[in-house]
Amino acid sequence: MNTPTPYDSGWQDDETRALGELADKFFANELVPHRERFEAQHFVDREVWTKAGDLGLLCCSIPEEYGGGGGTFAHDLAVVQAQYRALDTGFGNMVHSGIVAHYLLAYGTEEQRRRWLPRMASGEMIAAVAMTEPGAGSDLKAIRTRADRDGDHYVINGSKTFISNGSQADLVVVVAKTDPQAGARGVSLIVVETADCPGFVRGRILDKVGQHSADTSELSFEDVRVPVENLLGGEEGHGFGQLMTQLPQERLLIGVAAVATIEAAVAETVAYTKARKAFGQTIFDFQNTKFVLAECATVAHATRVFIDSCIERQLRGTLDATTAAMVKWWLTEQQVEVIDRCLQLFGGYGYMREYPIARMYADARVQKIYGGANEVMKDLIARAL
Repeated sequence: MNTPTPYDSGWQDDETRALGELADKFFANELVPHRERFEAQHFVDREVWTKAGDLGLLCCSIPEEYGGGGGTFAHDLAVVQAQYRALDTGFGNMVHSGIVAHYLLAYGTEEQRRRWLPRMASGEMIAAVAMTEPGAGSDLKAIRTRADRDGDHYVINGSKTFISNGSQADLVVVVAKTDPQAGARGVSLIVVETADCPGFVRGRILDKVGQHSADTSELSFEDVRVPVENLLGGEEGHGFGQLMTQLPQERLLIGVAAVATIEAAVAETVAYTKARKAFGQTIFDFQNTKFVLAECATVAHATRVFIDSCIERQLRGTLDATTAAMVKWWLTEQQVEVIDRCLQLFGGYGYMREYPIARMYADARVQKIYGGANEVMKDLIARAL
């Protein structure tokens, strides 16, 4: 029998592999054994964040002068892959290190970077970004949260929902309108430090179909006063452009999570079907099982090659928004489809949450929604044709 030649991701080097192995051990020790408790409380213990910071697993691609690891975005991705290999969807580092930290690095003033990034890298501060509202999801231009200038402060009023890290966040990048009459040009990003912040109210931790250990919350702002120094970048009206510029990286992160989970689902299902017997043979020995797994393994390889190509483009600074939209919709669709097909091979056990495939099934569904619904991604792609 011909053994396939192992595929090697071209963007990985010895350093990122070593970091991924360190992250593998961290997630195996600090998250997996506590999964049931984290799912019951709907958030990961704060101690996990500080331990991750101590090991250098947070803000890996932020320069050392701001407390980060001094690596490239490949180092952040190595940690993300390790988390999803461990089948954990609760630890909100993808938002913290992969998104918020890069808003601050790309658009923050020097004072803002030095003020917030070191505490994010250590895990002292947990970060969130508040985009979505009850009446505005993928349509960011429709947000109603306002930030009105009052002397040397902004007064923020509005509600946000589906906010990752919301119940624990010490720092929230709030998407608000500083000029409601100016459309997209009136959107700004304002950083709210939540400690001792009158008018900042944390609502429910939301009860979701999947990703039960992920802190996903409602937030409200009632006459929250924030110093004008907390306007990201120091200029009003640039928020929409800042969001659009960073979204390809966010969608790449979602794609990386999808591929790592696809690979884990296939490996989990191959192991199960080779061990489980029915009608005098292993489930793997049935032709249908072999065909399904052959197809899923092929999809896993194709998605890996595609995501690696896009990672390499991102590291070169050439990943465009259209290709990032392709990443987001296609890889998450494949994630949901592959996991569904794999779950079927587990029979009734596949529907039991004690089996990892059941958690993967529930956790995967939202991937097609957040980061821009997949229907929106297809529309974005079509505009470029």
